[in-house]
Amino acid sequence: QVDLVESGGGSVQAGGSLRLSCVASGSTSNTTFMFMGWFRQAPGKEREGIARICHDVYSTNYRDSVKGRFTISQDNASNTLYLQMNNLKPEDTALYYCATLSKCGLRFPAHWGRGTQVTVSS
Repeated sequence: QVDLVESGGGSVQAGGSLRLSCVASGSTSNTTFMFMGWFRQAPGKEREGIARICHDVYSTNYRDSVKGRFTISQDNASNTLYLQMNNLKPEDTALYYCATLSKCGLRFPAHWGRGTQVTVSS
């Protein structure tokens, strides 16, 4: 079974940076981790997709609200997904999840991690 474990969350002031990591394991297929994404859920709001990476065409895409501030990347050798978050804003406060995607797109989450909390104070 696929296991995703996020880390790197914490509390920072507005303008600060964090780097989230997600270690993936448990699959013997070479396609399970080909499409990966980051999602977040703020209190009282629905979960939203914020960034995805697709290795078949090596493309990345971002939600408009994080574009230019967040960068998604992946180390295939260690099956680790990253999310570098710069210039954080209070509205970025949320529980952040990584997920495998069944296709190249944030509408297709397949397996979820447990989440890591990010809190940004003004």
